[in-house]
Amino acid sequence: MVFSSMIFLWVFLPLVLIVNRLIPTRMKNVFLLFASLVFITWGGWNSLFTMLLSITINYFGGRLIDRFENRKKLVLVGTVVLDIALLVVFKYFNFIVVIIESIMEQNWGGMLALEGSGKLGFKEIVLPIGISFFTFQAMSYVVDVYKGKAKVQKNFVEFALYVALFPQLIAGPIVIYSDVAAQIKSRRETSELFVEGIKRFCYGLGKKVLFSNVFAELADEIWKLEINSIGAPIAWLGLIAYTLQIYFDFSGYSDMAIGIGKMLGFNFKENFNYPYTSLSIQDFWRRWHISLSSWFKEYVYIPLGGNRKGRFRTYLNLFIVFFLTGVWHGANFTFLIWGLIYAALLILERAFLGKLLDRNPVKIINWIYVMFFVMIAWVFFRSNNVVQAWEFVKQLFSGASGTYSILSYLTMKRIVCFVLGILFCGVIQRILAKFYDKIKSNRFVNGADFVIQMLLLVCSIVSIVSGTYNPFIYFQF
Repeated sequence: MVFSSMIFLWVFLPLVLIVNRLIPTRMKNVFLLFASLVFITWGGWNSLFTMLLSITINYFGGRLIDRFENRKKLVLVGTVVLDIALLVVFKYFNFIVVIIESIMEQNWGGMLALEGSGKLGFKEIVLPIGISFFTFQAMSYVVDVYKGKAKVQKNFVEFALYVALFPQLIAGPIVIYSDVAAQIKSRRETSELFVEGIKRFCYGLGKKVLFSNVFAELADEIWKLEINSIGAPIAWLGLIAYTLQIYFDFSGYSDMAIGIGKMLGFNFKENFNYPYTSLSIQDFWRRWHISLSSWFKEYVYIPLGGNRKGRFRTYLNLFIVFFLTGVWHGANFTFLIWGLIYAALLILERAFLGKLLDRNPVKIINWIYVMFFVMIAWVFFRSNNVVQAWEFVKQLFSGASGTYSILSYLTMKRIVCFVLGILFCGVIQRILAKFYDKIKSNRFVNGADFVIQMLLLVCSIVSIVSGTYNPFIYFQF
């Protein structure tokens, strides 16, 4: 069940909001846990089983760390190993089987294309929804209990709600326990917060349905073509479409998650801050998927020594973090390469490039540099395998016109979406931010804001009802 589906918009969300308002405060956590478990079960019983197993492992891990002070390090290691084992089994098992089969038959092309022979006879394991997100949340809890940054949660329902809470379950933002512990225990559900949540949800839904879905349809059409013959114009059109698709898809979902959280009395941290306006790769990762980059910084980069142990160790730590970032995103060599591209760029910026970018007076050059490499990296993120990704990159720089006409892919609807998408992926917002802050309390501005929200909501629902192409990228993670 995704937020842009009719079953969620017309049945699940209204029921949750209505019942949550009507029941006594003491019952709210139990009800939200039940609703969250129903939500994840919609994605399959294996998703529910995996989540309950993760909840149980980390709940008792936290309790044992709190109880056995002299053996808490051993308990922490054991708990983290079990968490990682869950990820390996459910997320990477199929990938590992393909690699082993390819090595056995010395089929290196099959390995790169992720085409297993089936020789080992294993059935494919279905990926539980949201496993990467709720595993990281649960893992951060036991680490924080071990470090004394968070108090152990002895109430099983409250801990389970922290891991399973449905708004941020599928695609984040990744929520750290200490950020919501007090809200789980006791939260204020005000009319102002509820209205703010509706606004945020409507804008997020509009991003997803009215923009991302349009770009998704075009990108998927192009990626399904015979890559060797598409030519440079079509390749760049597809890449620009995907670059906009993934931003509006993921940031739209984060907006909806934050909005639903507010409607239920929770305040989640921001996950995006106009990343496509960045002037360095370091800046990009401070703005893109903020909760993930913060998680890796807090639980991997800093424990490894961060930048405190000399230049070489800093570079090595960056390499490890972005190697793991790539691995976290999926069981595919493409994600690994995607992560290593960023590792290389960040190391270069640490070494010398960052100073050149800071001193450069023509900032548009910085922006072009960032967007060029971000888009090239997206080729690997989007492609099914390394072979397809490499062929696509070659087409980008082939200079060939290809066998397909670019005009046949540019309808008026798509052209309008491209123009608005480029303008509103952060450019307009950052230019008008200070001006908007001064006038946002104005009655006329509030009225106009409300009208825009309702228009986005109505147009989004009409689009969904009409059967518009409605994929969701981060559902696979």
